Amino acid sequence: MDIWLIGTGDSIQIRPASIHGMLWLQTHFEDAHWDALASSQVRLPQLDAEALSQDAKNAGMSLGHLSALSVPGRF
Repeated sequence: MDIWLIGTGDSIQIRPASIHGMLWLQTHFEDAHWDALASSQVRLPQLDAEALSQDAKNAGMSLGHLSALSVPGRF
């Protein structure tokens, strides 16, 4: 997997999962956003994430999709 797209309510979290995914994302975002990308802090509106996803697929990236991420408060 190169990039994960994770539903987080009304937006999609972008999570690079390989060096190839991170390098590809760097070609689509300004330098100022690279640290946020590397630490999975970037969220996009649904339509923008869909466009990015299609572009990534066309470039040969392997994508994973999760509809929601749930973290329980207690273990």
